[in-house]
Amino acid sequence: MASGFFISFEGIDGAGKSSHIAPLAEALRAQGHSVTVTREPGGTPLAEKLRAMLLHDEMDALTEALLVFAARRDHLRCVIEPALARGEVVLCDRFTDATFAYQGAGRGFNPEILTMLEQWVQAQPTLPEGHIRQPDITLWFDLPPQVAAARLADARQPDRFEALNQDFFVRVAQGYASRAAQAPNRFVRLDAAQTPEAVWQQLTTALAGRGWLAGAQP
Repeated sequence: MASGFFISFEGIDGAGKSSHIAPLAEALRAQGHSVTVTREPGGTPLAEKLRAMLLHDEMDALTEALLVFAARRDHLRCVIEPALARGEVVLCDRFTDATFAYQGAGRGFNPEILTMLEQWVQAQPTLPEGHIRQPDITLWFDLPPQVAAARLADARQPDRFEALNQDFFVRVAQGYASRAAQAPNRFVRLDAAQTPEAVWQQLTTALAGRGWLAGAQP
C-alpha cells in the first residue's frame, strides 16, 4: 500500500459502531495492513482530558465546539497525520461529521462557524491548497433514535450527551443524514437496526466493493 487511508465510524449513541472497530482492525491486520485505532474526542493525552470535560462538565454549544476542534487539532497532529504518512490504515471512532451532527444539528449551533473551524483545523501542509483532511470513507451506522435509546437504557451510566432526550437524538440523526447527502461518495450507510452479524456483512461488503478489504464476499 503506497499511502494510508482513513476510515471513520459515525452514528448516534447506541448505534453499535464501536463494536465493529476492533474486528475490522483485526481483519485488516490479517491482510498485512498496519492499523491505528483511535477515537474522537480523544486519541492523545491532551485530547482525552478535553473529552472528559466534554462528557461531564456543563458548557454551552460554542464551548463544546471549540473544545472538540482543539482536541481534533492535537489528534490530527500527533496521531492521524503521522499514521497516514507511514502508510497505515486509521480507524477512528467519530470525526468531524459527529461535530456537525451533535453540536450543529443537535445543539442548533451555527453550521457556518463549524465549517470555518473545520477549514482551520483540518487543513494540512501535505494536502493541496484548499483541501482539508477528511476520512476516505465514513461508515455511518444509521439507527432510529428510539431503538438506540432502548439499547442504551440498561447499558451503563449515561454521560452528559447520552442522558439527553430523544428529541435531541432525532436532530442528531437528521444531522448525520444531511452530512451524508452532502458527501455521498464518502459516506456508506449501514442499516444498524439489523443484527450485529448482518451489519458486519454490510460493512465488509462495502469495503470489499471499494477494494479496501480483500476476501469479503457479498
